[in-house]
Amino acid sequence: MTVQDWFEKRKQAQIQRRELEGRVELDMDPNLWTKCVHCDAQLLKEDLENNDMVCPLCDYHFRINARTRIKQLFDENSFEELFTEIKPTDPLEFVDTESYKNRLKKAHEKTGLDDAVITGIATIEGNKVATAIMDFDFMGGSMGSVVGEKVTRIIEKAIDLRLPVLAITSSGGARMQESALSLMQMAKTSCAVSRLDDEGLLYINLLTEPTFGGVTASFGMLGDIIVAEQGARIGFAGRRVIEQTIRQKLPSDFQTAEYLLKYGQVDVVSSRKNLRNTIAKILEMHKVEQ
Repeated sequence: MTVQDWFEKRKQAQIQRRELEGRVELDMDPNLWTKCVHCDAQLLKEDLENNDMVCPLCDYHFRINARTRIKQLFDENSFEELFTEIKPTDPLEFVDTESYKNRLKKAHEKTGLDDAVITGIATIEGNKVATAIMDFDFMGGSMGSVVGEKVTRIIEKAIDLRLPVLAITSSGGARMQESALSLMQMAKTSCAVSRLDDEGLLYINLLTEPTFGGVTASFGMLGDIIVAEQGARIGFAGRRVIEQTIRQKLPSDFQTAEYLLKYGQVDVVSSRKNLRNTIAKILEMHKVEQ
């Protein structure tokens, strides 16, 4: 982008902002509007949804849930969900400020999901793929026994069907309420990815906002090709923890998708609008005739 292009884009954004502010003054119904967490612009919810939940002014990518991701990324009506029978339990009878059972119940009521991942078979522009899609709305996308089991099973299913695997991550890390049982899922999923590699099948990671902790340290960063969504934050420990540990101020773009691309930690950074086409091209390039 040239300097002239940058100024032109900025000018257009200012014009759009003024138009939106004028519309807000005409209709102040809070159910119709939302604020961009990045640029503070008031946005019409309908416009935001029609723009794939990306701010039209600053290009900030809002977090989206797993069902929305499925709708945006895969061919219409192609997604076939698998392993819905696997549900979480509370083997440790864990209680902190409230019981783990209550937290699971609240997360289910909020999201309609049984746990933080949906697995299944789908197509992207006709290319068949086995997939696991994580949902940050379910207890911060934390990885417990169910997440580990479903991710492992969808990889095993891909091996049986000779399909590539697409793992879409959005997680804060391991689920503390399951203690060591949660940490064991790191080894479990990593071994499954290793078996996939032994079979010579393609494994793609799509890292979305945010991907941290045990997911990053296991199946989330083992892909043959690692794609990151524009602006996504990706890492192991959080920024504040690292700064307190090393007693240094980190760069402003530290742990962003763009920063990781610069230092060779991811292969592609794509905007949400281009994700479907980007992944379809990767699948097409690595297609194996059955």
